[in-house]
Amino acid sequence: MTAPTPPVPLGDTPPTRCAFYRRVCDLPARIDPPELGRIIVRADHIAALVMPSALGRAVHADLQHCHRLDAVPATGPVLAHPRSGRWTFLIRPDLPDDTALFTEMFRLDITITRPGATLALPSPTDRGEHFRRWIHLPHNPFRPSGLTVLDSLRACTARTGWLRTPITGPRP
Repeated sequence: MTAPTPPVPLGDTPPTRCAFYRRVCDLPARIDPPELGRIIVRADHIAALVMPSALGRAVHADLQHCHRLDAVPATGPVLAHPRSGRWTFLIRPDLPDDTALFTEMFRLDITITRPGATLALPSPTDRGEHFRRWIHLPHNPFRPSGLTVLDSLRACTARTGWLRTPITGPRP
């Protein structure tokens, strides 16, 4: 069972939610298309790591644990996509543009957003919580370093032996 979505201040309409994202969270959000009230942000001064929800839960817990130990913020905005079973971590765009990193993430079923990608944020027009909801609502412009989230992700996959697909076939 998932926790209920935390309330979003000023979030009763797409324009007020968009204003909250821009003013408080420093997310250059806009409504597109206006008739649907979908809120989007381009991945220019932000980036994202998108992963399966089970791995996302482990990474989120690891980041919260590190935060308590270090007294340094480590958990930034995280949103869930319940229908697709994915979590998105909004991060600073400081991951290297490296083929080996993209290959490593592909094997783990993780997507790194490219500059200019469009990310959809939770909107009051979303039907319930079936499309997008906040796991960790932003309350300020803080977003963790992508390298910090990557370190946590690697620690979690090492502990759990996480693989995108199980290795099958005859055993020797």
